[in-house]
Amino acid sequence: MRVKPKGKASKIEGVRDGVLRISVSAAPVDGAANAAVIKVLAKALGCAKSSLEVARGQKSREKSVCVSQLSLEEIALRLTTFLAGA
Repeated sequence: MRVKPKGKASKIEGVRDGVLRISVSAAPVDGAANAAVIKVLAKALGCAKSSLEVARGQKSREKSVCVSQLSLEEIALRLTTFLAGA
């Protein structure tokens, strides 16, 4: 996924070129932007924030997030449904 820190709002902007794009209002300081990414994704996926973890890219705009207790298919379905309603 690609993250845009210090955006106007914290939201999932959509998918472009196969990459999920997320904008967060938090600045990339002391993990605030990463925490905001987790919060936005947890809301979109309908799961607890504790089940998400930034696995790669803690200090980068390009991130990988590990989601426990959901299959890849379930994640795709929930994100698609969320984006369709946004």
